[in-house]
Amino acid sequence: MTSDTAASLSISVTALTKTYGDFFALNNVSIDVKAGEFLTLLGPSGSGKTTLLMAIAGFNRPDSGRICFGDDDVTVLPPHKRGVGMVFQNYALFPHMSVFENVAFPLKLRKIAADEKHRRVTEALKTVQLSDFSERGIDQLSGGQRQRVALARAFVFGPKILLMDEPLSALDKKLREEMQIELKQLHRQLGVTTVYVTHDQREALTMSDRIAVINDGELAQVGTPRDIYNAPASHFVASFIGESSFVPLTRDKAGALLYDGAKIAKAPENRSPGNGGERNWSLVIRPERLSLQPPKAGKTASKIQFHGHITELVYQGETAIVMIRLKDGQMLTARMNTRAGDDVDTLAIGQQLTVAIDKKDMIIIPGEAQ
Repeated sequence: MTSDTAASLSISVTALTKTYGDFFALNNVSIDVKAGEFLTLLGPSGSGKTTLLMAIAGFNRPDSGRICFGDDDVTVLPPHKRGVGMVFQNYALFPHMSVFENVAFPLKLRKIAADEKHRRVTEALKTVQLSDFSERGIDQLSGGQRQRVALARAFVFGPKILLMDEPLSALDKKLREEMQIELKQLHRQLGVTTVYVTHDQREALTMSDRIAVINDGELAQVGTPRDIYNAPASHFVASFIGESSFVPLTRDKAGALLYDGAKIAKAPENRSPGNGGERNWSLVIRPERLSLQPPKAGKTASKIQFHGHITELVYQGETAIVMIRLKDGQMLTARMNTRAGDDVDTLAIGQQLTVAIDKKDMIIIPGEAQ
């Protein structure tokens, strides 16, 4: 099976709304997925990401709005007529069937001839590296193997769209990370348009061409993993994607942004500063972008310095977390390497220190620090 984006379909969601009583599960959501793209719907529990996926699959009908696959309006089309492959959170495999029979099931429903069915199932199992497992029962498989069977069943009939609802959530951390890479490689091989739901931000960053961050039934931001991480549009996105500390900024009369009385940047253009006042912009600091400064390090034009004391040290193997209380009471979190020669082993709780961030690594967002 080789990549063939021409055989994939684009997805267009326009002004989709879904309510349950007074609760808006989806509120006027619009998004386009390119043919062959891997788009992840990312958000906390109850954000609306699964509701959107199930609307695309046809398992729930929106109150208003439109869903198109390519040029075809499928808004009211039942699930079995949409031709999408689906991988559920619990895999939904048939325990009384063998691996081969599970993968063959969609072909049986479509009345595919026996020879062709055998060829497709054999090829699908080869694609997911389960060629030697065709006669095994589902109860004889590991979690990762079951996940591969569910994947093979989802794409064996050649769908142009593949939908996945947190398919890795039941796996342990190591296997989950391995499967993320395998899924990414499988998508590259198949070329099928994929919409993937997860609440795990690292999983979304690892696998996606683009990420749609959803919160309270609305799209908070859509962009590439780099865009989402390096240029979050709001406090919510900045806090949900990766680890962050937030430092409030003030403004001078000319609108320049200040930290500790020193100018650090102009106010970003074309971004509303909120409701006015002096604390309507925040500096977002990713912990891996902070560096320790020598005790007598002087100020430099390219860096912003923060002075405080250590309140907590957490060793995590390859890195260590250093929690720092600044003189104004704000908290920063720094993530330091633990390799030999670095300064982590010299640190202690209560120690005064200076950390710095390069101005090129600054992220500035509108709104109060929280």
